[in-house]
Amino acid sequence: MVEGSKPSPRALKFLFSMIKLDNMKIKPHEEIRGHITVNYSGLYDGVVINTQILGSNELVVWREYNGKKITQNVSRLFVNKDFIPDNKVDFVATIEFEPTEEHDVKFRASIIQQHKEVENAQLFANYSA
Repeated sequence: MVEGSKPSPRALKFLFSMIKLDNMKIKPHEEIRGHITVNYSGLYDGVVINTQILGSNELVVWREYNGKKITQNVSRLFVNKDFIPDNKVDFVATIEFEPTEEHDVKFRASIIQQHKEVENAQLFANYSA
């Protein structure tokens, strides 16, 4: 932003925030611990986390969020706003396959309001043996 200019109304309303991982270098079968902080002043229904292991058809396996165990394999994780205390989501996941090469892993967190994405944040981690 240029000094002296005002942020747009969109910038004031859509302060989604961050997605962070404890470790950006992921190894097979190790826990991936991550955190999302929602700084969004508007109404929203929840947060969805999508992942993609680039150059692979394999999936990230979700294990838990905010201490709640996940009992089935899902390709994307939706966390209802009712389960987001203090606007924070802590999650645990794993990747179970043995890679023969390095892969980038994309994590994308989106705020959902009435079945629509209103804002997102993403990061890339590295996956290798």
